[in-house]
Amino acid sequence: MKDETIPLRKDIPAEYKWDLTQLYKTDEEWEADLKKIPSLVKNFSSFKGRLSESSSIFLEALKADEALDRQIEKVYHYASLNNEADQGDSAAQEKYSRVMMAYTAACSETSFFTPELLAIPDEKINSWIEHPEFKDYKIYIQKALHAKPHILSEKEERIMALQSESGQTASNVFSLLNDVDMNFGTVEVEGKQLPLTHSTWSDFEENQDRKIRKEAYEKFYGAFESHANTLAALYSGSVKNDIFHARARGYNSSLEAVLYGDKVPVSVYKNLIETVHKNLDTLHRYYKIRKKVLGVEELRHYDVYVPLVKSIKSKISYDESVEIVRNALAVLGSEYTDTLCGGLKGGWVDRFENKGKNSGAFSSGCYEGYPYILLNYKDTSLRDVYTMAHEGGHSMHSWYSVRNNPFMSYEYTIFEAEVASTFNEELVFEYLLKNAKDHEMKKYLLSMRANDILATLHRQTMFAEFELKCHEAVENNEPLSTEAIRSIYRKLLEQYFGPAMKFEKSSDMEGLRIPHFYNAFYVYKYSTGISAALALAKRVVNGGKQEHEDYFKFLKSGGSRYPIESLKVAGVNMESTEPVQAALDTFKDLVDQLEEELL
Repeated sequence: MKDETIPLRKDIPAEYKWDLTQLYKTDEEWEADLKKIPSLVKNFSSFKGRLSESSSIFLEALKADEALDRQIEKVYHYASLNNEADQGDSAAQEKYSRVMMAYTAACSETSFFTPELLAIPDEKINSWIEHPEFKDYKIYIQKALHAKPHILSEKEERIMALQSESGQTASNVFSLLNDVDMNFGTVEVEGKQLPLTHSTWSDFEENQDRKIRKEAYEKFYGAFESHANTLAALYSGSVKNDIFHARARGYNSSLEAVLYGDKVPVSVYKNLIETVHKNLDTLHRYYKIRKKVLGVEELRHYDVYVPLVKSIKSKISYDESVEIVRNALAVLGSEYTDTLCGGLKGGWVDRFENKGKNSGAFSSGCYEGYPYILLNYKDTSLRDVYTMAHEGGHSMHSWYSVRNNPFMSYEYTIFEAEVASTFNEELVFEYLLKNAKDHEMKKYLLSMRANDILATLHRQTMFAEFELKCHEAVENNEPLSTEAIRSIYRKLLEQYFGPAMKFEKSSDMEGLRIPHFYNAFYVYKYSTGISAALALAKRVVNGGKQEHEDYFKFLKSGGSRYPIESLKVAGVNMESTEPVQAALDTFKDLVDQLEEELL
């Protein structure tokens, strides 16, 4: 879309924007609440040094903590959403900056709380939280106590805190190098030189012209190759920092240190990798199909993103998309679909693109107001129907969590977050496939779904295995040199893509360009999330009343359980290999259908 055709925020009709009056009717109301934060901080801080005096003092401190957190969440939410809707609005920028300043000051003034809480003898605090008046805080306290075995002395904790900023150096430098300093050049398309950037990279790699894909690939990875030693040193430094924190806190490994907070066993991570390994033959078969469909003598790394089936031209209005979502999710019942679709057509959603708006899509829940959704809906993109269902899944998860949990334990974990959203995507896919009007649409849907599962399950598992191998190398006192990192990644590329793929000299530089790797052991959650979602979708669709109720118990859990237990309630045991295997079986079925349709 040409820039001049993108409307200004003020030109978007009010009915197409989210209704933030559910948070604040006016900016003046927001201003008044922002000004209350210092007094709430002062009230909470008055309990410093007193938490262990009595259960009544401790309860009052918890209430003061809750009052402060709720106020900050609400004013932040309003400011953040205004800013995301138009990042060029100076007034919105100022609101957001002022909230962040208030939040930072509050954190500094109330940092006493967790160390002082954990200093209370277990016997005393456990007896206190059994009293009925602590029912809204019990889970919150129990989760805080879970961290206790790895909390250090006050002096040591201060040292760890002082190191935290310098510990971000590798990540910060990588971001500057990756996002600011690198120049990828241009790519020739139809006689014009177009800029190659992070945002245009995927467009070039999806281009049907193989020469364009190759040129973009070589220039993109060539830029990373020219900084190979610097990138390797940065990632090595990040890994060493992860291991420092794990060892300082007494964990057995850096992996255990990251998984501990959510009570996810290390076996879940390793079972994921092992199960994907056992099913790589299907992935290899997929790439052989891709090689035949593209008609190339050698399948190259720059051939993996071009669509196997050209995009189907369709025009689906926003309201039509809502009805597709309603029909696809009908198995979840009228309360779910009426609530979601009412929100999609009501004040939950900021629907269309405007200048300055965040270019992506997200759901942003809060204990007050709506579970808001940001979209940039286009009626020419079938993908946007999936996006609507995906973000709607997040919002309904938040909707049920808020209505079934106290404030201090309503937020679910990232481990669980992608389940409800991907669940909805699967139901939309099945609905569209069942109602496909012709073979071309069916082939397009099958190809798109296979690519989505591959990208989320196989690719993220390969990333997760790379992270594990790099961290284990350093933990075993092996140097993480440029050559070592590239060797680890190249072997994984060859293992996952199989014999159909021929890689370039620079292909293994991919392992040094992924920003997520600076947030160690995060990406596996995408793989476990889609595995749980696919398993639950089949369970609910093919099941009866009990399976339906179990899924809603999961949606209602919020932060009341640890994620593994929450998913067990839904009927999926992520400690076993069954959900991952079931997801891989779903992928195999898609590959079987693609082979039949395309060859």
